[in-house]
Amino acid sequence: MRIAAVQLNSTDDKGRNLAAAEALVREAAADGAELVALPEKWNLLAGGEALLAGAEELEGPSLGAARSWARELGIHLLAGSIGERAPGAAFNTSVLIGPDGVDLAVYRKIHMFDVEVGGVAYRESEYEQAGTEVVTAPLEGATVGLSICYDLRFPELYRILALRDADLIAVPSAFTTVTGRDHWEILLRARAVENQAFILAPNQVGEAPPHFDSYGHSAIVDPWGTVLASAGEGECFIAADLDFGALRRVRESLPSLAHRRPEAYVWPQLSEARA
Repeated sequence: MRIAAVQLNSTDDKGRNLAAAEALVREAAADGAELVALPEKWNLLAGGEALLAGAEELEGPSLGAARSWARELGIHLLAGSIGERAPGAAFNTSVLIGPDGVDLAVYRKIHMFDVEVGGVAYRESEYEQAGTEVVTAPLEGATVGLSICYDLRFPELYRILALRDADLIAVPSAFTTVTGRDHWEILLRARAVENQAFILAPNQVGEAPPHFDSYGHSAIVDPWGTVLASAGEGECFIAADLDFGALRRVRESLPSLAHRRPEAYVWPQLSEARA
């Protein structure tokens, strides 16, 4: 299977974002990609109030456009994530669309990015609410697991996806430049190696209001931790051919998932010092 990750510099200009996404999706499809993935908040990347104001229902115009691209091009399209309108706060929602334009899976980001890095405070929970469901979906004889950005720091989620037979895990992101320089590739490769799965990670790049600065360097990683394709800076797409036979060989020769001993694992509570 040939897959592609689209790297965007989305901002608060939704029309411009959709046009840029469409152009790169078409380029990736012309390059032979059967699955194309957009980054987190590909249709609108802006401050909390603007995100709430620009949130859409799943039948709204942004996903409507994405469905039309998938249908016309005959591809699977992972519509990275959008702000999904909901009572109170929005969800940060990723939708996997089939070649017929029909939704195959919907995932709502579980982990909220409430941190302070590089002197900037991010408080996603002020305008977004967390999802609660781990999501996988069948994809052309394989299984894809869904996640979004900050989820990458929670290996428990990825282990569950692996135990649900995920062969490929998508990580659409708007990973910050401050954390991305030190953590992005390391975490992607770790999730690939420990769960013996391909990783598809389209990232945002560049600046967006009010204070976003995204790292770029979108990547596709194989189950051995080898980076098959990597972007630099700027809007673009990257692509790679996945060898599921190689994935099976890795799992057979180094069967770490089969060697798990869940009866020995006891989850301790987080100490007050680290809470």
